[in-house]
Amino acid sequence: MPLPRATTAVEAAPRPSLGEHRPAQFGVFFDALKTSADRTALACLATGILLVVVATTLAQIRLNAWNQPFYDALAQRSVDAFVRQLMVFAAIAGTLLVLNVMQSWLHEMIKVRLRGWLTGDLIARWLEPGRAYRLVWAGEAGVNPDQRVHEDARHLTELSADLCVGLLQSGLLLASFAGVLWVLSEDVVFSLQGRPLAIPGYMVWCALFYAATASWFSWRVGRPLVNLNAERYAREAELRFALVRVNENADGIALGGGEADERQRLDHELGQVVAVTRQLVNAGARLTWITSGYGWFAIVAPILVAAPGYFAGNLSFGNLMMAVGAFLQVQQALRWFVDNYSRIADWRATLTRVSAFRQALATVEGLGGQPARIEVADHPAAGLAFDHLAVTTAAGRAAMTEEQIEIAPGSRVLIVGRPGSGKSTLFRAFARLWPWGTGRLLLPPRHSTMFLPQRPYMPLGPLRAALTYPADPSSFGDNALVAALERTGLGHLAPQLDSSQRWDKDLSMDEQQRIAFARLLLHKPKWVFIDEAIDMLDEDHRRIVLSIFRKELSDAAVISIGRRAVRSGFYERILHLNRYPLSRLHTSSSEATVPTRNGTG
Repeated sequence: MPLPRATTAVEAAPRPSLGEHRPAQFGVFFDALKTSADRTALACLATGILLVVVATTLAQIRLNAWNQPFYDALAQRSVDAFVRQLMVFAAIAGTLLVLNVMQSWLHEMIKVRLRGWLTGDLIARWLEPGRAYRLVWAGEAGVNPDQRVHEDARHLTELSADLCVGLLQSGLLLASFAGVLWVLSEDVVFSLQGRPLAIPGYMVWCALFYAATASWFSWRVGRPLVNLNAERYAREAELRFALVRVNENADGIALGGGEADERQRLDHELGQVVAVTRQLVNAGARLTWITSGYGWFAIVAPILVAAPGYFAGNLSFGNLMMAVGAFLQVQQALRWFVDNYSRIADWRATLTRVSAFRQALATVEGLGGQPARIEVADHPAAGLAFDHLAVTTAAGRAAMTEEQIEIAPGSRVLIVGRPGSGKSTLFRAFARLWPWGTGRLLLPPRHSTMFLPQRPYMPLGPLRAALTYPADPSSFGDNALVAALERTGLGHLAPQLDSSQRWDKDLSMDEQQRIAFARLLLHKPKWVFIDEAIDMLDEDHRRIVLSIFRKELSDAAVISIGRRAVRSGFYERILHLNRYPLSRLHTSSSEATVPTRNGTG
């Protein structure tokens, strides 16, 4: 039974800062990675790219050293030396080309492996028994799990790989070329009152100052990008959810003439996306003033810094170009933060969304404050028993008129309740999905139980997969599948067993319900819990279903929840479910607090 929309304590709580618990977020992912089956492959790829980056750095040092004899040959107009240096350049460039191709391949493979690991980890945690259902009460962290598993995980792994490889490369370049630049700084000598003055590491300090000022300005100007990126992802997810919802309910919207209303809703969601995107554009433009300005000035900065040594005659033209190359490499390594600040902000926002989602999956059992919970255990005799059972809903509590109930295997029991009395909530409690309430519930073994909700689930794929769900279709032969279809009045679908369609759209609700009963014939459970599924069938198909329970599934216990009592003679016992206000049950304030569903925000 859908619960009314209300603000939960989780939703009402202030949103944590994006910088909060950053070490804990890293720790969660590293711990998960250490236990992953992909850890060995990722370690090999990481080692490989480290070796390639080291080799590339050494080749770049050799290329920078090549500048000195090459430009000196040009200055001396020596054709022989010029040709020799071109041959040396060809060897160095060829080596760098091979290394660049290897680095590119390793880099992309790391992205693939990281995405496979993280997405697989999130899917596995999301689809723990009952967890995907309970996640809808997880507040903001549980909103749009599809985007967090698909798009956010992809974006996070790609950004992580790009930033880590870039940082590694910049760190090695800095360590290597800082030494070269320090040595070349000895030839940059100033004249102070006619006396020579050499500043140890002069060009290194200039590069450090240049990059530090650029980084500081980038940080100051680009700080809003972190929160804006997080906001953009949330708004994009809401727009996509709204679009999917319209597509899934196009018939109902058209029948009700609600296109104008839906267009107004979509325009509102689109407006939210456009507004936050506009803020991102403005913030990015402000950051571009810093990044591009420093980038253009970097063209002449090393020449200006080394010019005193060149004009004093201490640096040859070749040494000047070598110093310029080393300065650019050091400066480029130091300005890694400047060039990547917007991506770092994007990465931080994505990391926060994914880690919050993963933590919500780990703690979903404790959501909703500390309301009272039903004590659930396995029945010692594989039966079903209630002991003062009451399920808590947002509107009150649902309880049986009898306080202690024992139901033996093979029994047929009908639970009757008025609309809004909590029937579907009780059904979910039987499935161990709804833990909130009081009393004790002893259940039969889960492997011997099947649940038939009001709207059965139709998986994507061929019809045989829908028939055998959740088992592997290869577990059943075609004869068994055709027999199940014919027994439930769906024999006309037998030729379409291998046809892949949107069965939830192509089949009527009555046919989908009969597909669910055909599953029972194939799986032969010992316990069947039904939430008004029989009530939705017409009289002829209802008689077919009841005959299935009398013949093929005569040993199965049937617990059916419906709106009215029937006089078919099928049920051996009728129980009544009533809804009571919370005050009538003398509950405490903590017991009355029940989580409610997320919105789309």
